[in-house]
Amino acid sequence: MIIMSIPEDKNKYLKLVQSIGVTIEEARNRAIKSVNTELLRANWEIGKYIVEFEQYGNEKAEYGSALLDTLAKDLKQRFGKGFSKSKVIKKTGVLEN
Repeated sequence: MIIMSIPEDKNKYLKLVQSIGVTIEEARNRAIKSVNTELLRANWEIGKYIVEFEQYGNEKAEYGSALLDTLAKDLKQRFGKGFSKSKVIKKTGVLEN
């Protein structure tokens, strides 16, 4: 077992640890914000594609249950969890917000 000694100037060392910690926390927060922004953008685009597909030139979409069932199944199979029918429907609602 290696025992590390704290440098003689303990206050400087503690400031070093604190500065490193702040940098790590800020980087993590920026990463989370970036991921959330990209997920929101992706959900908006997914909803847009579904609405445009459903409207097919009409003013209002008629959401066919069979389409959403099939789409949810295919997306879940291809991309994993997060694509249940209810979640796919929610993605279309992102456009309204």
